[in-house]
Formats: sequence, C-alpha cells, structure tokens
Amino acid sequence: MDRTVKTKKRWKKIVLGTAAAVLALLLVLVAAVFAVWHNEIFSLTSMTLLRERDDAHLDGAVYYMDVKGGFYLDEFVAQGGASSDAELIAFITGNITKGLIPMSISESEIACSSFTAAAEDGDRLFARNYDFSKTNTCIVRTQGRHASVSTVDLQFLGLDVDENVEGLADRITCLAVPYIPLDGINDAGVACGIYMTYQGGDSVPTDQNTDKPDLTSTTLLRLILDYADNVEEAVDIASSYDLHDSAKTSYHYMVADASGRSAVLEWVGETDETDTDGGRRELVVTYNDADSHIGEAEAASGFQWVTNFIIQPGYYASDEQKKGYDRYQRIGEELVRANGVVADEQAAMDILAIVGRRSWDNDDGNGCTVHSAVYNLTDRSVLWVPNEHYGEKGAAYRFTLDR
Repeated sequence: MDRTVKTKKRWKKIVLGTAAAVLALLLVLVAAVFAVWHNEIFSLTSMTLLRERDDAHLDGAVYYMDVKGGFYLDEFVAQGGASSDAELIAFITGNITKGLIPMSISESEIACSSFTAAAEDGDRLFARNYDFSKTNTCIVRTQGRHASVSTVDLQFLGLDVDENVEGLADRITCLAVPYIPLDGINDAGVACGIYMTYQGGDSVPTDQNTDKPDLTSTTLLRLILDYADNVEEAVDIASSYDLHDSAKTSYHYMVADASGRSAVLEWVGETDETDTDGGRRELVVTYNDADSHIGEAEAASGFQWVTNFIIQPGYYASDEQKKGYDRYQRIGEELVRANGVVADEQAAMDILAIVGRRSWDNDDGNGCTVHSAVYNLTDRSVLWVPNEHYGEKGAAYRFTLDR
C-alpha cells in the first residue's frame, strides 16, 4: 500500500477518534448541566410573553412562568430563612444560579388596595390592586407543598422597566421569581397580599431581632402560599419568624381562605410619630370577625379591606396621616352598600377599577395600577387584568389550580 494512503488513513482515524471523544465529552457536559439544572431549564423554557408593552399607557410587558421543582424552599427554611435582602439574594444565587448570575433586589414605594367579599353563588373572593409605576410583570405558577399562582414585579430583581426581558442572563435572573411574590393563591384556597404602610414617617422597615428564624417581606408571603392550609396556619407562620421588611420599606398583609376567614397582619410599635424603631415592633393580628375596635363599618361586616396605613386605632394623630385613606373609605362604601356580597369576580374587579390610579386623585407618586387580581378562594382561580385595561377584549386572563 502506498505510504501516502496509509498516512491519510491514520490521520482520518485520529480525526474521527478526536471528534468522537469531543462529542462524548459534550454529551457528558450536557448531561451534567441537565442533571444540575433540569428544573431551571424547564422553568426558563416555560417563560412566555403574554402581553406586549405599551409605553404610551405606562404598560410594561406581562410574562408567565411555570416554575418546575421545589426551587430550594425547604433548604431556605432549613437554613433559618434570611434576615435581609442581601442574605436572600445570596441564597438564591448560590442555589438557583449556582453563583453564575449576580442578582439584586431594588427599593420601591408601592401603594395598593385590597378587600375580601363573597360572590352571590357563595364563592369567597380576595381582590387586589397593585399600584406603582410602569414595570414588567410575571405571573408565576409553582408546585410546592401547595401549588400556587402569584404575581411578581420584575423591577424588584433589577430588570429594566423600559425594556422587555431579553437575553439569557435576564431570563436566568427571573428564576428568582418564586421568592418575591406580591400576591397569590394556593390550591388550599389561601390567598395573601402585601401592602406598604409608610410607618415611622419615612417608611421605616420592620426589623425584628429575637431568637426566631428570619424572613423578609416577600419570603413570608411565599411561605404562606407554600405551607398554609388556612388563615390560622398563615398566622402561625408569621408568628414563628422575625420579620425583616424588604426594600427598606414597611408593609402589612391581608390573608384569607375559602371558609370566609380573613386577617390583617401588622407589625406595630407605638404611634406613627414615634414608631421609628423597627426592632421594637410586634405582630398584631386583626380578624374579620373580631374587628369591632377598628370602626363601626368594620364591626358590622364579615369582610375586610386595606390600603396603605396601619388600621390599629390610635396609631395616627389624624386621618390625614393615613396613606390611602381616601381609597380605603371608597372601597368600604362599596362593600358596606353590598353587605360584602358582589355578583361575581367581575363585580369585584369593578370595585378595583373604581380606585384604579389612572383615574384616582393620587396622594402619592404612583401613577398607575400595574395589575388587578380577583382570587376565587372557592374554586382556586384568579381573574387577572393588567394596567387598568378593565373590560377590554383580550386583556383579562384567568388561571386555575387543581385541588
């Protein structure tokens, strides 16, 4: 055989062998990546754009993500939670992104409205407006101890409000969405929302420091959605942790379940003028069937409503100091007139529309209602409308949970 031919055959074998080795290595690497990140990969591929942005109407884009796996929540609880946004971000980056993608949580000042009611067919409803400025939103479905659907403001993850979520790095950042819900419902029929309270004058955050484990504002809501079967269990969760408010602001919560039970959870020190030490605050729970001390309308009703001030009597020197008091009164008028019973989810959405921020005389800098949600606690569903597009064809979304 010609020597040149032998050389060519030998090199061909070397090239083929090298290619096979490289291919095998690549397959091993792909398998390793899939083994480590298979849930995250499925979650990323599920992220879809539901609604395009409309900057002229202050509309950010709306996304949907179906989060696969447990997103390390049990590990988060086992480590004692987190006492700050920095600790939360360290946990998320260390576990979800394996330290490859840096993340942050942004500061914000949000103003919101919420109420509970019953539909004429007996279904229990939990309604919520999220008032802020233009931002991108993600509706998040998770499968934990309880499945849940929640809403997330992607601005909290440091993503640009004026651009769509594009590129792999931005999408990987969105894997943190289970830890920053603003409101949501689980498959036990428990719903919860978070609302700013502007405590201590310039919104001094609650920052408890006892021997209890720790939670930030949004992670408390996440634990309620994943672990609470009813309002009492939600209160037990809140009572079992030290709260460290996120984004350097103060918050309270409302939680409700399919039985018609609801409660407002507030961390209170002294009065508004002196409640500037977040470490001295303690949890105060006000139930819908034990709120006669709040006011006559509240005492006469079996439902609740909140905006952006502490509802405890005597906390403020005057009503003028209560952020969102005008919206609180307006919602109360509608609920009292109907005795807490509305026709259906759409009727509850109509009440939210009344206090939508584009048409309301704002008492703060929040120019729009980013989303409105009516959670049906009986059939475990949500009617969700973006950016005050009430009644517009194709603008309402409905999501359901299997029991």
